This record gives sequence, C-alpha cells and structure tokens, in this order.
Amino acid sequence: MNKTISIQEFLSPALPQVIGCKDYADEEQLLKRVDRILYMSGVETLFLDLSMEEFEANALKMKAAGEKVLAGPAAIERYQRHSRQALRCTVLKGLVQVEGYREMSASLAKCPLYRWFCGLKDFEVIKVPGKSTLHDYAHWLPVEKMDALLLAFTKAMGDEDRARMIGLENELDRAVIWVDTTCLKANIHFPVDWVLLRDGVRTLTANILTIRNHGLVHRIEDPKIFLRQMNALCMAMTAGGGKKADGKKDRKKERKAIFRKMKTLCGVVLKHAVRYRAILDDCWEETDLTRPEAEVILRAMDNVMAQLPEAKKQAHERIIGGRKVSSKDKILSLYENDIHVIVRGKAGAAVEFGNTLFLGETSEGFIFDYELLKGCSPGDAKLVEQRYPVMKEKSGGHLCGVVGDRGCENKAIRRMLEEDGMFNGLCPRNPQEFAHRMENDEVLAAALSRRAQTEGRVAILKNIFLEGTPRAKGFKNRQLQVAWAVLAHNLWVVARLPWIKEKKALAEAA
Repeated sequence: MNKTISIQEFLSPALPQVIGCKDYADEEQLLKRVDRILYMSGVETLFLDLSMEEFEANALKMKAAGEKVLAGPAAIERYQRHSRQALRCTVLKGLVQVEGYREMSASLAKCPLYRWFCGLKDFEVIKVPGKSTLHDYAHWLPVEKMDALLLAFTKAMGDEDRARMIGLENELDRAVIWVDTTCLKANIHFPVDWVLLRDGVRTLTANILTIRNHGLVHRIEDPKIFLRQMNALCMAMTAGGGKKADGKKDRKKERKAIFRKMKTLCGVVLKHAVRYRAILDDCWEETDLTRPEAEVILRAMDNVMAQLPEAKKQAHERIIGGRKVSSKDKILSLYENDIHVIVRGKAGAAVEFGNTLFLGETSEGFIFDYELLKGCSPGDAKLVEQRYPVMKEKSGGHLCGVVGDRGCENKAIRRMLEEDGMFNGLCPRNPQEFAHRMENDEVLAAALSRRAQTEGRVAILKNIFLEGTPRAKGFKNRQLQVAWAVLAHNLWVVARLPWIKEKKALAEAA
C-alpha cells in the first residue's frame, strides 16, 4: 500500500489582522509557533505514519472478514487529511482549553485562526468537524502509538540541531528530573454503599424501558414504578441519619429497615432485567435495532447485573453488619472498574477515588516522563524506583539526578542513585538529616526549592489540560486523554520558551 504523504492544502484567505487585543495576538503567536514545532520536530510526520499503520491494519481486518476495502489513492489521501486534522484539532482543544467537543466545533466555526491551524476548508464554504468527528479524532490512535509519539517528541527536543530548527537556543535540558505523583480522579459520585444499589436499579430500569420502546414487551408493571420506589427509599435513607427530635434514640434501625427494602427492590428489578436481557438477545431481529446496537444494551445490562449482587453484599456488610470492607475489595462504581481508593491526607482531599499519575518534569517544565497506573500504587518510592530506568533510557545518558519529596525516598533508591553516581535530590525522611543537608548542601536546597514549581506543573496538567476530572469512561480512554494532555502541554511549554527567556532578559536588564 502506498504510504507517500501528499496532502494538498485547502485554498484559504489570509488571516485577518487584529489590532487592539493583546490576548489574541499572543494566542496567534503561540499557535504559529506550535505549528512550526509540529512540522519541524517531525511529530506531525510520525503521527501520519502511525495513522497509516492503523489504516493498513484495519484494512487487513476488513479484508479477512470479507468486507469491502477502500484503499485507493483517493481513500489514502482522505485518511491522511483526516489524520492531520485529528492531530491538530485535538492539540488545539488542549491549548485553548475548550471543555466539550460541541463547544470546540463551534469555536472552529467562529475563528479563522483556529481553522488555519487545523488546516480546514475556509474558502467560500467553511467546513468544520462536528462534535462526533472531534470525539473520533481524540481516539484516532491507541495509547501505545501515542506513547511512541511522545517519546519521539522528547528525543527531538533533546537534539540540538532539531531544537535550533524549531527556534530554540539550546536542546532540552535532561540533566535533572523533578518527580511527583498525584491522583487523577475518576468521573464518579462519592461511592456511598447504598447509592450503588440506586445506580443499578436506575440503569437496569432504563435498559428495560429502552427494550420495551423498541417493541419487545413482557408481562410487567410499568418499570417507572421501580424508579419512583427507589427514589422514595433514597430520600428516606438520606433523612434516616442522626437522632430523632427528642435526641434520645438514634435511627440506625430505621436505616437498616430502609436498606432491606432497597435490597428487595433490587432483587425484583434484577429478575425482570434477566428476562428482558434474554428476550432482546433472542428476538432482536423483531425490533428496529441493529445487532451492534442491541449489543450495546446487552453489555450495559451484563455489566450491572454481574456487579449488583456483590454491591448488595458490600452494602449489607457495612449497614447491617457494621463491618468494614477492605479497600481492595470495594466496588467504588458500577461503571468504572479500574479505580482505587487513594489516601492523600490533604486538606479537602483526605481520600480520592481514581488512579495514581506519575510525572517527571525537566527544569523548563517539559513533562519528560509520565505513567497512569491501572492497578494500586506500590507507593511513591517504589514507583520512582520503577520509573528510574525508563527516565535514564529516555535521557540518552544525560540524566544526572532526580529530585522529589520525602515520599519518594527510601534506602533502595538512595543506594541505586549512589551506585550510578547520580545526584540524590530526594528529600530525606529523617527530619534531622533533612535539616542538616538543607543547611550544608546548597545544591539540594536549590533543587528542593525548585520542587515547588513541580506542584504547580501537576496542577496545570490536571486542572487545565485535563479539565480537572477527565470525562473519559474506562481506563484506556483516561490513559489516552492523559497522553493527549501531555502532548498539548509539552507543545505549549516549548512554544513559550522564547517568551520566558525574553522576559528574564528584560527583568535582568531592569
């Protein structure tokens, strides 16, 4: 198959000259620099190559399945054009911090600068991707290929010739890496035990209603009655805490009685769901649904039906038995499986629910290394120990030291850094040793003072480029969203480096 990349640019008018708005001028200059970085660093070319690999793999699968494959020159050119737009539209969404795909589509329609950056048709008829297309763009490549893209970008920034072509004075400084971990929250409500039962009833009832609306009806009372009953029980459960008006008798017995009613209602709904699931699986051809559409409903029902008995048992242990449930055995959400209880011990976030995110940044703020953990975190120190060989390899032999807080330090890491002749910038756990080193080691004191910027880097990536709590469902989608956020962040950092140096020069001159 032909892999030659030859994309004909659309004819478009010159960008309008805007006077009087500094923010627009700064954004225009930023996007022009990012455009240059994407092209000169080889990121865009590699993205198109990786996209063509996906195109070929999908074509082989379709051919093996006996489906018609469009793989002529026109189809390849169209796919390459969409690949380029996928890269630029998704990066732009992170750079301009637009929350949703619908809002992003509207921004592209309104702004000529954005259309220029994404290479969209902008002459006579303006054509922009809709929200569904932008969603597909954000899932254009799998996580493994996005990691390869980020690694290539990191290596390109470490090459002096490539850095000068981009417009930088020097290559990326890879001597010292500042490391930290944080919790990437999952998009779930607070995991109250009995609320899981409510979620299960709501989901199964909604699926039953969907099946009935498509023509498959079985003997049952109006399913909406189950929703009303569960809502009434939830309100009673919420009001069933604390003490009575006389202040003498608590209401634990009332809460237990309400919970038993919830369990009974869950059992009734579960039995109806099992029957309706079997009817849809056997008789889907009698509806106006396609088999893939029916499969979506079946998977949603299977997911909840498989977990609901365990959720009932978990809530029974907590509410009826008054016994604790181990964190590793808890169901935190019926819809997100790969999330964990992460004890942070911080004000306003003593406990968080999500996945541990490891970050390592350079002195310029470039995110050099990252990892989103699917399983439980082994601890910050163990995590740094695991990522150290990866960072060492990525640096190409330029790594000279690692800096982190006291949670990242232990004897094994200290010994490993000493054996490699590395600078140990990890904060000592012993308070006396910490005070002594801070007083006598100026390099360590400067490195740990600089570590405050790493806290800010974590906040920028999470709150701006990941929009606080990612909306992506499923671990793989959250992992992919993190990869895109890191790419957009690093492009933003590299594009702003000349500005930062200019400001420092002006400050020193003043």
